[in-house]
Amino acid sequence: MKRIVITGSGAICGAGTDPASIVQTLVEGRATVAPITAWDAQAWPCKVASEVPDYNGGKLLGDRKLLKLVRRSDVFGIYAGGQAIEQAGLPAALAALDETAAAHYADQTGCYVGSGGGAFEVNYDYFPLMAETGGSLQKFGQELPNMVNPMWLLRSLPNNVLCHVSIRHQLKGPNGCITNHTTSGMLSVIESAWALREGDADRVVAISHDAPIEPQTLQYLDRVGLISHTALSPFDARHDGCVLGEGAASFVLETEDSAAARGATVLAEYLGGGDASEGEGIFSIRSDGDGLSRAIEAALLDAGLSAVDVGMVVTHGNGTEQSDRSEAAALVRIFGHDMPPVTAFKWSYGHSFATSGLLDAVVGLEACRQNIVPGIASLQKLAEGCEGLNVSAQTRTPRSNVVLILCRGFAGTNAALLLRAVQ
Repeated sequence: MKRIVITGSGAICGAGTDPASIVQTLVEGRATVAPITAWDAQAWPCKVASEVPDYNGGKLLGDRKLLKLVRRSDVFGIYAGGQAIEQAGLPAALAALDETAAAHYADQTGCYVGSGGGAFEVNYDYFPLMAETGGSLQKFGQELPNMVNPMWLLRSLPNNVLCHVSIRHQLKGPNGCITNHTTSGMLSVIESAWALREGDADRVVAISHDAPIEPQTLQYLDRVGLISHTALSPFDARHDGCVLGEGAASFVLETEDSAAARGATVLAEYLGGGDASEGEGIFSIRSDGDGLSRAIEAALLDAGLSAVDVGMVVTHGNGTEQSDRSEAAALVRIFGHDMPPVTAFKWSYGHSFATSGLLDAVVGLEACRQNIVPGIASLQKLAEGCEGLNVSAQTRTPRSNVVLILCRGFAGTNAALLLRAVQ
């Protein structure tokens, strides 16, 4: 199969606005979980999350007018995608071509985006109208054009990032919007790699984004027992749930020939990916980690590697008891007693749902390129069932430049990526 490389990366979350600054936050042991500012959360049982600080949508987009057409989550995705595209040097390469060559270049450049697929907040625009019309459908219809933004539908579409990034950067090749809960971002990378392997494109931008910090999402997740009211503590005896986060992440993947033809700097090699589902229920997780271990095995097979080749593992580590224990079981099943350094990042910047997997991949790759494994600063005592994990609160060194990133979602979905960092 064609060798695939990564030439650009981008990320934004509560811990920073680029991969390097996020890694620095992790190394410093800083959690960015704080009281929610997006709305008055005093009446909510959980009042904390990891928000992007000093949010300025117009500044992140470079176009304040576009704010009328996109949501907060979209802003993050467009920003991260643009960051990766600029680092990869795609705009400069396109500008240097004549008209015919530029048209071919655009046709051979694709985009795959993982998104949450929707959010409760898109319905909030209707609440004032519903209250004012008092249940009268006739009045509701009459006042609808006066009270609800006429761009409401466009702002609510899950593929806004795919559209705006592709239009802005002339990505006219294969494209797709993937909405598979938490694994959406990871699947966008895997789909991008297969598009390159199959010859459908020479280069692809993979993006994921989500902003789940909203009243209804927080309330519902809290009611089913998935939310911590204080902190996210993966694999620790104090783990009692996840904390919401937000943000976006992006990779630019290319065939080796494409990157070499324009002298692009290579950040990493894409080695393989895998996904598997347990399919036993919306919140059900097998205690033996079956789905996750199968996803890891599929990724290793795809990459042509053995478990001993893995230099570090970035876990899903969402801080819920059942997920932590089953993730530990999966890793023990794969690595046994010869486990590489294992870490997790959500303790610092929360669980950002659809973008969490790709965000962990971007940050994990940057850490591996710096030859470090950031510690889990919140770790004090391993939880029961997690004793076999090779985790630490301290920064360590990976045993090789191959990083394994794991991601899990509702309905027993699991995904795994393998990347080789260029240090």
